[in-house]
Amino acid sequence: MSADAPGSVREVRAFVRSRRRTSARLSDRYTSGFMLALLVAVLGRPVGEAVEGLAGQADLARLGPGLALLALSLTVGLAAARALGPVTLPAADAAWLVLTPLDRRAVLSRSARALAMVALVAGGLLGLGLIAVLGAPDQLVWRLVGAMVLGLSASAGGMALAVLGQASQTWHAWLSVALAVLLVVAVVAAFGPVRAPLAAMAGAPVTAVAAAAAGAALFAALLVRRAWVMLGRMPAGPLLAASTRAGQVATAAVVLDPGALAWIAEDNHWRGRKLRSARWPSMPAPLAMAWPDWLRLVRRPGRLAVVAASAALPAVLAQAGGGGALVGVSVLAGGLAVAATGVSGARRDQDNPALARLLGVGTRQALLARALLPALLSGGWIAAALTAADPGGWITAALAATEPDSGWTAAALTATEPGGVGALWLFGPLVAPALAVAALRMARRAPVDHSMPVIDTPGGAIPTGPMLWAFTGVDLALLGCLPAFVALTAPPADLTALLAAQALTGAAVLIAYVLRARPPRAR
Repeated sequence: MSADAPGSVREVRAFVRSRRRTSARLSDRYTSGFMLALLVAVLGRPVGEAVEGLAGQADLARLGPGLALLALSLTVGLAAARALGPVTLPAADAAWLVLTPLDRRAVLSRSARALAMVALVAGGLLGLGLIAVLGAPDQLVWRLVGAMVLGLSASAGGMALAVLGQASQTWHAWLSVALAVLLVVAVVAAFGPVRAPLAAMAGAPVTAVAAAAAGAALFAALLVRRAWVMLGRMPAGPLLAASTRAGQVATAAVVLDPGALAWIAEDNHWRGRKLRSARWPSMPAPLAMAWPDWLRLVRRPGRLAVVAASAALPAVLAQAGGGGALVGVSVLAGGLAVAATGVSGARRDQDNPALARLLGVGTRQALLARALLPALLSGGWIAAALTAADPGGWITAALAATEPDSGWTAAALTATEPGGVGALWLFGPLVAPALAVAALRMARRAPVDHSMPVIDTPGGAIPTGPMLWAFTGVDLALLGCLPAFVALTAPPADLTALLAAQALTGAAVLIAYVLRARPPRAR
């Protein structure tokens, strides 16, 4: 059935528009166009000046890490598209139009246009990032055009592959292969001995850039065409599931309840899965209560592999030119994020306190038992992130090379001495108690209180409810990891005092939080 046939999607949408109380007027379209033109006029000059500043040779020291970050960005984008759908529909269209005999491609045309816009923006950003990393030794305009074509081809081809993966299990497997290849490329670019090939890539002639751009555009066009054909045969099951997930995320965004996103992701993963039963191990009651958290970790090896691989990100950031403060913040923030992956049980205890009371385990004992897994995860992750490839730690060496006037230079000279920067990895197990407590506090926090007052500031109104909700848990991480933050941002030659201070601070935060813990209340 064509889009113009009787009873087509166009007629259905026209009927719906005719029953609306209000419709878009000419003034509304004029306002939207004027605001878009104003945005282009405001951003045009700064973007143009930034592009002109890209002319010149590429920095070979930052070439590999820069390409690795671009590959990781594309990987994260494709993984997010695969997790969300990417083809989704509003709740009304999913309920009334998907299962009708209407043309499936016409029903999904709006979603396809939205995906095209997302791919266009993402491709432009990738192209700018690519020219910023590779540089432009000559003919800036043509190299910029080639980089933009490569970026748009990567984003459009990746989005088309995600659409094909939603419609077919075979293409879903190819999408997984593409994600694995991108991760390998990122690792090789960041750590492999590929400086010579990367330097040759940065200095390639314009004709080679044009040939690469033409090949990438042709391959992306084939994928886009295949995805457009597949839209007409998109199965209803994956489409309805993706629309349900999108509706849940939209609801959480409308009611400003970010905590619901964790529930959505957890429930969507386990729903419909068949799990093999295992004998319950013999252990004390508090540890038995925390045992399901360990089972969830073992039953999701993909997440565990991603967590392990992400330990290299701070090192890549350091090689790319990140300062000591930025690397220190990324290490501690990454440790907190990793710790938060192991506190699902505490979140369920807070949501259903009756179950925790039936188990006959006290709140303090339960929190201590549940703190073991996030402490192990965060401590191991930070230790791995700070260890690096050589005993002295090449995070330190990279920072010393990029910031010759900072304290990292003197510290790097004493990296092999006892208590020197070579002992930075010891902060991993020492900050683990504080990060575990912070993750537990984040899991046990109440929903956003929208009844709290709004603070008027010169920069605009700040709602205190969402702000306090976001800061809950992070406050304990900042307090409990303060000595480690000082050591990571400006490490002295001898870290003995800071290591001792971190050990005391982490233990004190854990003890204080457990002693002040109260049983969860029914919501």
